[in-house]
Amino acid sequence: MSIKNLIFYGFLIFIPISFTAHFLGWGELVVFITAGLAILPLAGWMGTSTEEIAVVLGPSWGGLLNATFGNATELIIALIALNEGLVSVVKSSIVGSIISNLLLVLGLSMLLGGIKYKEQDFQPVMARVNASAMNLAVIAILLPTAVGFTSTTVPELTLQKLSDAVAVILIAVYGLTLLFSMKTHTYLYDVGTAEYAALPDEAASSPPTASDHDASDHDASDHDASDHAEHTPNLKIWIPVLVGATLIVAVESELLVNTLEAATEQLGLSSLFTGVILLPIIGNAAEHATAVTVAMKNKMELAVSVAVGSSMQIALFVAPILVLAGWLLDEPMDLNFDALELVAVAVAVLITNSISSDGRSNWLEGTLLLATYAILGFAFYFHPSIA
Repeated sequence: MSIKNLIFYGFLIFIPISFTAHFLGWGELVVFITAGLAILPLAGWMGTSTEEIAVVLGPSWGGLLNATFGNATELIIALIALNEGLVSVVKSSIVGSIISNLLLVLGLSMLLGGIKYKEQDFQPVMARVNASAMNLAVIAILLPTAVGFTSTTVPELTLQKLSDAVAVILIAVYGLTLLFSMKTHTYLYDVGTAEYAALPDEAASSPPTASDHDASDHDASDHDASDHAEHTPNLKIWIPVLVGATLIVAVESELLVNTLEAATEQLGLSSLFTGVILLPIIGNAAEHATAVTVAMKNKMELAVSVAVGSSMQIALFVAPILVLAGWLLDEPMDLNFDALELVAVAVAVLITNSISSDGRSNWLEGTLLLATYAILGFAFYFHPSIA
């Protein structure tokens, strides 16, 4: 069993601890920290069960399932926060998820993979498609923000209607990206899919899968296709795991959100910094670990797919869903972001597109992405935002 899996097993202890802290009144800070740590392994189990079920469903439905549950943890946290009226935190978490995947995850993958391998390759065509989609995401949050910024008399209802229209367009575009990747241009993504299938279970998912106990620690190249063809996941195990993990994540997310304001005040952090930096790291931890692991196995194609694909999903699917959900929950949410948040997304997309355009990566490019994330992190930390 890998060290990573041992860590995820160990973090399960924080589930009963967080419940105990809540019911015994140990304080908001303790509940906030333990609930955040409890979400880490649960997100990993959700990812693993989704992947296992996708194997049985086949490429098309499996791809749709992965796309739907790929950022389920972040969506659950955001929906609960939105229901509590913490709209600014929800917007910050959207921005944080985008920049953490593009800068932190991809940066760590390129850095650690580049230290082990002098230069790593991935498909530049796929990188350009992803870059275009992320440019659209910047446009989608730029225009409503620009409308609100350039007019002091624009009614809130007008911004809300504009955001709703943009959200519908983004969801439609996201559906078209699924059609593009899973139906009309699957050959562009075949390499990443093949690499994922060739990985040992412990590298392909964060917590261990059912076949981990029989898998050795040798490299993916030592596995032949017949071994993977014989692996048929047991849906009677993985469907309850997915449902159970999702329900517990919802409960833990409610504990996390309910104590967020008090805990961040005790820590001396602003709600802006918490939403942009802390919450995305909690929600994306399992996905981060997967991207870095496969990059260190010289599978940069897959690492880029995980990191950039997750950012695309947040921008084109999760954010629009939250805008429409705000209407249903009677907690209006628009796409009028804070100026610093808008700048952060634009900077992240700009430097990521610049670095990934040639289809090659090295440790220095990873360092540049991490340095950009660190600078943005300090900017949000010192920003005199109103909680």
